[in-house]
This record gives sequence, structure tokens and C-alpha cells, in this order.
Amino acid sequence: MKSRKILSLVAAGLLTAAFITGCGSNSSSEASSTGTAAGSTSAASSSSGAQVTKVKVAYDQASKPISWLDENGNATGYDVEVMKLVDELLPEYEFEYVGTSSDDLLLGVEQGKYQVGVKNAFWTQERTEKFIFPKEFLGLSSTGLVLKKQNENIKTLADFAKAGFTLAPIAANNAQYTIIDEYNKANPDNKVKLEAGDNFTVDVVQWVNEGRVDGGVIIEGVFNKQVKADEGQYHNLVNDVVYNEFAVIKTWPLFNKKEQAFADAYDTAVKKLKDEKKTNEQSVKFYGKDLFEVLAKVNR
Repeated sequence: MKSRKILSLVAAGLLTAAFITGCGSNSSSEASSTGTAAGSTSAASSSSGAQVTKVKVAYDQASKPISWLDENGNATGYDVEVMKLVDELLPEYEFEYVGTSSDDLLLGVEQGKYQVGVKNAFWTQERTEKFIFPKEFLGLSSTGLVLKKQNENIKTLADFAKAGFTLAPIAANNAQYTIIDEYNKANPDNKVKLEAGDNFTVDVVQWVNEGRVDGGVIIEGVFNKQVKADEGQYHNLVNDVVYNEFAVIKTWPLFNKKEQAFADAYDTAVKKLKDEKKTNEQSVKFYGKDLFEVLAKVNR
């Protein structure tokens, strides 16, 4: 009898110990999970257990075919789609695309509201003081002049300046202003009449059509969207105005000054995309031609 009682007490003790151990194990697991969630801000754990950093990618949502918000509410365009391919190669990052205006993009990236912004941005010395320019450019942009049909013989900035033509004003913080200013400094005896405007951009096609100016600087993709496309707002002028390219220029993503590690990761990814000709494919898709074919001639 006594021995049976002792065995019963031992068994009960073992069951109690097992129950306590189980409870302790669950509590420890919950505490660990709660701790991870509480400490997570811009980083989260992926299914593999690695840390994933969430970043905001701002894009100009009204700059088709470079970047825009499509009819289904999705971010798209050359700049955006290449950044999506970059995202696929960077499992340690999770991209969130934020559509905004060109001005808000510049200010937001500078202040850290967004980690990076894409807007067909050209390199300027002034911008290097506010943003990180990565080693690898994002794409290429055909830049040219909108002219009346009767002035289609004007092919270069030198031709434009020699004719004494007037140019639509460009905001001083717009990189297009820098392009013309650089030309003027290199050609002091044949300058383009350059006027700083109050707005970042003006409606150059309309200004030229109305005769307010003789020409205006525009991106080919924007000209095609506004004039050549059947649904373009100025398609009625397709036989009245022309686009004459005067330069193909590299374009860049703009990174916040604190995002050097992110910029380095981008460099590795986009270099791979270029080697695989993925950027060439996107250029054909959105611009109708492979701008990378003239890369050897691009000096800016």
C-alpha cells in the first residue's frame, strides 16, 4: 500500500512538472513573437527569417510614358517598371510605390519622406548636394525641341540660337534649364535665349502652337503622348508641330542622403538588368525604340 501511494505521488509530480514546462515554453514563444513585432519599424521578417526593409519609392504619377498611374490604379511606366525589376532582385527590400507630383517628389526624397524617387531625373551638380546619385543610371531620355512645322529645319540648339528664336521658359530648378545653360556657357557667341520660368514646366506644345514662343524643350515620350497618340490632348496638332531631338541624356533615381546602402544594392541589381538587356526591353516597350543603342554617343 505504502509503495503504491509513493508511486502515485511520483507520477503526479511528473505530470505537474510537464504541465509547468509546457506553459513556460508557450509563454517564452509568445514573448519572443511580441518582442519582434514591437521592435519592427521599417524592417520586417520574411518567411525565410531574414530582415526585410520597407522603402517608399516616389514616382511622378502624371508623366506618361516615364511614370504614371494607369486606369486600374497601378503604378507603371519605364522608370517604375525597371524599379520593379530591381525590387525582384533585392529580397532584403520591399518597395512601396507612392504616386505624387514632381515637386513633392524632390522635396519628399530630400527630407526622407521617401527613400528614393523616380521622375526621369537628369544629373546636375546642384542636385548632388541634396541627393545620392547611384553609380548606375536608370534609363535614357530623348530630349528635343517642339517647333512649328515650317521650322522643322531647326535640328540643334545651335540652329535654334542662330535663328534668334524664342524659347518657352523653364524653371531654374528643372534640369532642362541646366542643359540649355550648359550649352550657352559652351557657346557664348551663339546663345539660346533662356528665361527662367515660375513653374516647373509649362505647356510647351500649346505655347508653340499659339505663337507665344518659337520653340520649347520637351521629352520625346511626353511629345508622343500629347501629340502623336490618337488620344493625346494635342493630337489635332499632329500635322502642325514637330519634335526634333537634340540630345539623349541619362536619367537617374534620386536617393535620400541617408540611403547609401540602399543605393549600393540598387547598383548591383540594375547592373545585372542592363547586362541581361532587360532595360533595353523596357525602353522599346515604353518609348517605342531602344535608346540604349545610342549609349556610346551619350555624353551626359
